[in-house]
Amino acid sequence: MRSTRDRLRHAILFELLGLALIIPLGSLLFGLHGSDMGVIGVGSALAATVWNYVYNLGFDRAMQRLVGHTRKSLGLRVGHALLFEAGLLVILLPPIAWYLGISLRQAFVMDLAIAAFYVAYAFTFNLAYDRVFPLKNWGDAAAQPAR
Repeated sequence: MRSTRDRLRHAILFELLGLALIIPLGSLLFGLHGSDMGVIGVGSALAATVWNYVYNLGFDRAMQRLVGHTRKSLGLRVGHALLFEAGLLVILLPPIAWYLGISLRQAFVMDLAIAAFYVAYAFTFNLAYDRVFPLKNWGDAAAQPAR
């Protein structure tokens, strides 16, 4: 299982790179001023960083208990990313609607678009992170499909 230090590195790298991508892309897509998208992006990143740590720790502990390891297959990676984003969507919806002065429905559509970006981004980032920073106890098993 990953250490607290490794989990913090993961969360910080994930959010910094995500912000570098989502602020300019979100401004263009939603027609928002960069500062408004920046507030949404930074606020979301702070909430997501805490959620990222809590969610991944709980997910890995559950995997360790249920299957005895934390290696994630391709299918499990997809489910992992989708569940993470669903939880974050519930957390972020009210603050986005309030800050922009829009309806929950409008915020939901915006949040879905952002979540769709982050699902693809989370999948790609986590796959790359596991390859760049593999756990020593994975050994050759990391290259093998999970059973």
